[in-house]
Order: sequence, then structure tokens, then C-alpha cells
Amino acid sequence: MEEWAREVRRLARERDAVILAHNYQSPEIQDVADHVGDSLALSRLAEASAASTIVFAGVYFMAETAKILAPGKTVLIPERAAGCSLSDTITAAQLRDWKAEHPGAAVVAYVNTSAEVKAEADLCCTSSNAADVVSSIAAGREVLFLPDQFLGAYVRRITGRENIHVWMGECHVHAGISPAELRRQAASTPDAELFIHPECGCSTAALWQTQQGDLPPARTRILSTGGMLNAARSTKARTVLVATETGMLHQLRQANPAVQWKPVNPAAVCPFMKMTTAESLRRCLRDGTYEVRVPADVAARARQAVQAMTAIGAPAGAAPIPAAVTPAAVTLAEVAE
Repeated sequence: MEEWAREVRRLARERDAVILAHNYQSPEIQDVADHVGDSLALSRLAEASAASTIVFAGVYFMAETAKILAPGKTVLIPERAAGCSLSDTITAAQLRDWKAEHPGAAVVAYVNTSAEVKAEADLCCTSSNAADVVSSIAAGREVLFLPDQFLGAYVRRITGRENIHVWMGECHVHAGISPAELRRQAASTPDAELFIHPECGCSTAALWQTQQGDLPPARTRILSTGGMLNAARSTKARTVLVATETGMLHQLRQANPAVQWKPVNPAAVCPFMKMTTAESLRRCLRDGTYEVRVPADVAARARQAVQAMTAIGAPAGAAPIPAAVTPAAVTLAEVAE
């Protein structure tokens, strides 16, 4: 594996490439990458990088987003077939039909969408800033939130807005992390902290469970992947139960090896994320496969939606959930996806 890593680094230098790996990639892919993080943060790194070539070890919509933000650079993805069950739940045509049913509504698209869908949106959002993005829209204006039903329900609960229509999509991996399993794991490890991604099927239920006393309010946190990494560095807990795709555990263990990091659902493994292998990454760098292209008109409109999100401004730190919704100890962490 060391020989493989040296070859990958050599090929990257020869191609003038920067390697970006999502948090859910396999450990060996994360370890050889120049940067590891969530999809939007990596796309911003692609935009800022001096490298002429971006190799995105992730799924296809992520590489598309990098191309949208860095249109002058060559963007490669090791596995062209690496899709996303959440992104695939809505097409641009379906969104246009939905918009026609709600004329005048503001469209908020999660970054986990195709370039064509982003191009039909007014604003994009991440899991950490979704509530802020929705709150920036005039209270009387309808909102179409897509495509994740769990994140949408979570945002509705956080903001208290009733005029949010939520697309019934889901990430099949996150949807499989159930409220019952979360409650069972928390009960079996009573001193553990809970890190829960808002895409999970258990996220909205977790807010209610803290109010009912089924989950410990002071130790339950709803966090993006970036928020999990930030929280990992400062936690004093001996054990943390993590509700997200299991690839995230590698970064958490590196950030704080003194903590026992345990997945709420060990089977929460994304097959698309794991399609990128040591050999496919090497082939990508050696042969220049596969190049990601986004039509210029689509990229321009999608870029506007992403820029509209960033114009709102990211919160300076963790944003507390309103006390009327759930105990203040349950926080919505800042940072992306």
C-alpha cells in the first residue's frame, strides 16, 4: 500500500492534480488525498487550488459541483458510475413540474443534487446552513425544499415555518439509521455523546426523543460532517455514537484517538462511495479518466444558486436550536454538508 501511495502521489504531481476525497471514502483513499472533507468544502478548495486538474474521489454530483465552481479546470472522477441515491430522487424535469404547481415559491436545493437540478433552484444549502438559508426567505413566501425529506423535516422543525413543501427523497444509507436503533444504542451506552447527521432517518425523531427524555439532551448533537469533525476535537466523552455513513469514523478517530467512536448502524455503508478503489484512483491519475463536463449554461445557472447561498453568509459558530423547539443543549453545528 505504501508503494501504491507513492505512485499515486507521483502521478498527481505529473498531472498537476490535487486529490480531493469525501469523508465517506475508504480510509486508504482518504489517507492519500490532499484534502478530505464534505462535498461543498472540497469544491471550494477545487475553486481555490492552483492545480490545473481536480481529482474528486466521491460521487458524481460532487465532481459536478467542483466543475461548476472551477469551470476552467479539468475535473476527473475515478468512477463514472458512482451515483447517489439521494440525488437520483429528483430530476430537473420533475423540479420544473413541481415549481409549476407552486408559482412564486422559492426553491432551495440541497447540494446533494445534480447540476441540472441546481440550475433550476434559487438557492442551494448544506446540512449545516439549511435552516439559515430557509430563514433568509421572506416569511410569507412558500419554499420548495429538496430533495431530502429528513433534512427538510428537520429544517421545518428548527425554523417553525409551515409553508415549506418537502420533496420525499432520501439517502438510502442515512434513512436506514432508525430512531429505534439510536435509542437502543444510547440506552446501552448511557455515558456516550451522540453525533447525528440531519440526513438520518432518526434526526427529527431525535429532537422529540430529547424532549421526552429518551435521549440525553446535554449529550445529543445534530451535526453536519464538518460539524462532527469540529466537535470531535473538543469532546471530553469517552465514547461517541455516530449516526452517519461509517466512512466518517476514520476522520473522527484521527481527530481524537482517545475517544471510542462507534457507529449507530455499522451497516450504514454507501456502496457508491466505496466504488472508488486504490486501482481506480491510480487509473484515473494515469489515464485521465473520467472527465466531468457540465454544459456552460447549466453551470452558470447552478453557480448562481450556490453563490446565492454563500451571499447569505455562514454562521460564525454553532447556531443554537430555538429553546421552544428542543433543549438548548442540542445544537446545529456550523460547517458544511
